[in-house]
Amino acid sequence: MFTGIIEETGKVISLEPLKGGLEITIESPLTAALQIDDSVSINGACHTVVYTSANRFTVQSVEETLRKTSIGDLKEGEIVNLEDSLTMQKKLDGHIVQGHVDTTGVIQSVTEEGANWLITVGFDAAFGHLLVPRGSIAVDGISLTVARLERDNFTLAIIPYTWDHTSLRQRKTGDRVNLEFDILGKYVLRALETGHIKADAYIPKSDS
Repeated sequence: MFTGIIEETGKVISLEPLKGGLEITIESPLTAALQIDDSVSINGACHTVVYTSANRFTVQSVEETLRKTSIGDLKEGEIVNLEDSLTMQKKLDGHIVQGHVDTTGVIQSVTEEGANWLITVGFDAAFGHLLVPRGSIAVDGISLTVARLERDNFTLAIIPYTWDHTSLRQRKTGDRVNLEFDILGKYVLRALETGHIKADAYIPKSDS
């Protein structure tokens, strides 16, 4: 489990095809905190560390991950967002992020607005019920707030610190990004859909 607060970025050093997957080696200061079998979020997708050296670590992406995420789009030299897994000693500064990508979106525009940036992301409208204005979403592993929401796109307001310390600064129109919707909202929707709770269960009844 993660928080969506990016701890470090890393540089993709090598991409080696595997039978049914991809082996990825990344150079980053975060390596010092990682051990073999640890979970690490790479652009929002949870991976298991299979090898570490002084300043590099290696993970393996399975075919399912490559199919559902943008991990297969990575190129050598590309910057990626990294987060070590959550422990009981860490603060939950962002929101609960599982590292299980729901779908990908496509960047429609990147606009500088004063000191900030506005990024609009298009996505499959079938997932629209999982978003609310000013709600949380993980985009490439970053915990962000939906500033504006339309039927098939949403806009994010990015502050300078987030821009400077994540891979967002290298994103451009047409790039795919990983999207994970808020797990708490998904559980509530599932409970409503299966009838385990009713939509009006907690609405106070009038005395009249």
